[in-house]
Amino acid sequence: MTRFLSIFFVVSALFIAPAYSDEKVIEMLNKREDGARMVYSEDDTYINPGDTIKWLPTDKGHNVEFIAGPEGYELLKRSKVNKEVSLTFDIPGVYLYQCTPHRTMGMIALVVVGEDVSNLEQIAATKTFGISKKKLSSLVTGLSLGK
Repeated sequence: MTRFLSIFFVVSALFIAPAYSDEKVIEMLNKREDGARMVYSEDDTYINPGDTIKWLPTDKGHNVEFIAGPEGYELLKRSKVNKEVSLTFDIPGVYLYQCTPHRTMGMIALVVVGEDVSNLEQIAATKTFGISKKKLSSLVTGLSLGK
């Protein structure tokens, strides 16, 4: 009986334990290690629902502004320049964000939540400017090919 209770408590703990969520850090950069300029440290970030991303203004003059996301997601106001931003993602899908001051220079990136790319066509159709047009096309192509 004691062995049964021990197993019962271990199995019960697996179902009662709180869900694990992760925090990912993305830096706002003037230049990345690969030589790309005016970029985030990651062009596409894959996370699970409930995970949080923290954007750090490693270099001055950058912010985060979401310009597209999955249905049911309410776009947030753009962050202030040089301010740290944290956001927890609960709705699966693809999110597109940019650095407002450097949007024409290609400072855009994607977040993919829960491996759900069902709104990729909407993201691809989002109006972007300057170098960001070509970069968005490249990012969407990479996602559609599963890269």
